[in-house]
Amino acid sequence: MFNQEPSYPKPFLKWAGGKNKLIQQYVSLFPQEILHYYEPFLGGGAVFFYLYNNYSVSYADLSDINPELINTYLCIKHDVEAVISLLEQHQKKHNKEYYYYMRSYNTDNSVERAARLIYLNKTCFNGLYRENSKGDFNVPMGKYKNPQICNPELLRAVAQALQITSIEVKPFEAVLNYAESHKDFVYFDPPYYPLSETSNFTAYSRDAFNKDDQIKLKDVCVELARRGVKVMQSNSDCPFIRELYKDFKIYEIKAPRAINSNASKRGKISEVLITT
Repeated sequence: MFNQEPSYPKPFLKWAGGKNKLIQQYVSLFPQEILHYYEPFLGGGAVFFYLYNNYSVSYADLSDINPELINTYLCIKHDVEAVISLLEQHQKKHNKEYYYYMRSYNTDNSVERAARLIYLNKTCFNGLYRENSKGDFNVPMGKYKNPQICNPELLRAVAQALQITSIEVKPFEAVLNYAESHKDFVYFDPPYYPLSETSNFTAYSRDAFNKDDQIKLKDVCVELARRGVKVMQSNSDCPFIRELYKDFKIYEIKAPRAINSNASKRGKISEVLITT
């Protein structure tokens, strides 16, 4: 037996563009006081979990347009023990044949769908969430010797943190219906504007995020800033984004390029952090 460190809430999913490794570069730019927090592109939720652990956030509104992702958060919030039980079964059964069986498995049961998403996320190639045009998960199995599919203590800690949240499927512009004062803090982590045609990885789901969406997002940021809401956004470091947000504060962030099939092309790249 050994003494296991107490679990604290942190991302339980590996998500493309996840901010877990970048948080320390953000810390000095977070507002000193946050009463209500909004994260419209939830993904792995790294910023929410950091703020939960380090700030007195009394309420958080978490949202995304990916219904499978939101379902997973809701199931952990409301029925974490059922999710853990299914993940323990996935852990025991995991092999190549089982992976592809689960990848093609469809069910209307919300807890089964949540456990399936976590299982596939822990065992698929690079933890990359991707859907085809029909909305089907289509990532091949990754090469992991002994992936940790079920972490009960972490999931219980996450469930506890999620008790202060509202979690919904909704578009990013819906934040305008809620955030309205200097006590509110909104963090946007949209699919990044592509640096080139070949780097156009903007479709985490079947719904792509295009140039018009980037402009709409900027307009939302402008309106929130007009209300006095504290706004922060991550995006790619490129002329289009710098010009779009020229009236905001822009900081350069060094980020690892995590998802690339060629290991030699994984390295540090520049991103921007935009604030009011």
